[in-house]
Amino acid sequence: MKTEVKDFLIKWGLDSDSISLDDMVNNFLSEMDKGLEKENGSSLPMIPTYIGEGSPIVPGQNVIVIDAGGTNLRTCLVTFDDNLKPVISEFKKVSMPGIDREVSAKEFFSVFANQVEHIIDKSDSIGFCFSYAAKITEDNDGIPLVFSKEIKAPEVIGRKVGLSLLEELESRGYSVKNKRIAVVNDTVTTLLAGRAQGNLNYDGYVGFILGTGTNTAYLEDTNKIKKLKHSNLDHMVINVESGSYAFSNGKIDDLFLSTTKDPSTYHFEKKISGAYLGPMSTLVINKAIEEGVLSDNFKKAFEKFGSVNTTEMSHYLEMPHNQDYKLVECVANSSNDAENLWYILEAIIKRASKMTAANLASAVLKTEYGKNPIHPLCINADGTTFYKTKYLEQYTKYYLLQYLQEKHNRYVDFVRIENSPVIGAAIAALGLN
Repeated sequence: MKTEVKDFLIKWGLDSDSISLDDMVNNFLSEMDKGLEKENGSSLPMIPTYIGEGSPIVPGQNVIVIDAGGTNLRTCLVTFDDNLKPVISEFKKVSMPGIDREVSAKEFFSVFANQVEHIIDKSDSIGFCFSYAAKITEDNDGIPLVFSKEIKAPEVIGRKVGLSLLEELESRGYSVKNKRIAVVNDTVTTLLAGRAQGNLNYDGYVGFILGTGTNTAYLEDTNKIKKLKHSNLDHMVINVESGSYAFSNGKIDDLFLSTTKDPSTYHFEKKISGAYLGPMSTLVINKAIEEGVLSDNFKKAFEKFGSVNTTEMSHYLEMPHNQDYKLVECVANSSNDAENLWYILEAIIKRASKMTAANLASAVLKTEYGKNPIHPLCINADGTTFYKTKYLEQYTKYYLLQYLQEKHNRYVDFVRIENSPVIGAAIAALGLN
């Protein structure tokens, strides 16, 4: 790497060496403990889910599943066959309300009702995967605390999403008195799917998502959840809401946060997730242009596009000679620009990977699991950003191997279970019976 690029990365806190895994993990664990002790005591909400280690799956029983993801709203019917394999039918998908413009609560829940009407009479059990920070109530409903991923629906904050959906359906003439809804975070459903579909030799489970946004879930000793008034469970799944972890790594982070919808929230998510890696890269590229790390010719070419998204930055790292990619067009015939741009984008991914490793290491070390190499802890990881962004998965596992296995003698195994949010939501709903 050329000195000018290295100096630029160090100046703006973009080199991975600027992050100490020890310091970040210790701080992360401290925030986790504070979040378990009391409400609003930490940047990590550490939300109790009232879901334990899981209930047996019932073959042949229909479950209505709603999956409110980062950008898409999916609905379907799930049935487990005699081999406990999920069968998904009646699938529908639309964009999440509130992405393109601000919507009212009525508009928000009308979209949900529209998507579930065609299957509402096929089951009284509803698994509602809600991929946003929400307080889970003892009756398994969820009350949104804040919307991440740039969703604009302020009237929904503070309302029970399960109850609100049932009220909308009832206003349309449907009988809902026997309907039971389990509202669960998508990371919690990922953990449940891992436990249900994974290898029986695992001794613990973590659910992890890195897509449009990011989050983590793990199983906690209920006695350590000091803010919990009472529970009959020995262990409870905790929705960490790790995307809200607050820390600043340098000037570039503060500049970027100021460009987002709410600069005071979801600092960690805005450093590593798919909705933000592209915009962050755009800011960094413009800084590199200002400081002469990228040439005037690059500047003129880049001005035609104005921005880059996460997919486009990943494409450049993967195939920096593919003329179909706009960043390749920007470097034109300049090998200096081509090389400098590659190092800059690779540094952003490497830094995000180290932060991701710190997040996962914290979730593992918070438990007693994964101490035996023949009974590792299972991380069910979901999300296109993690798997499809060049080097992100690779570097994350590299840092985890160094930090967890070689330094702390903890052992993990990654799995990828397709349709984890849907499967886990169905399992949570079956647990209500």
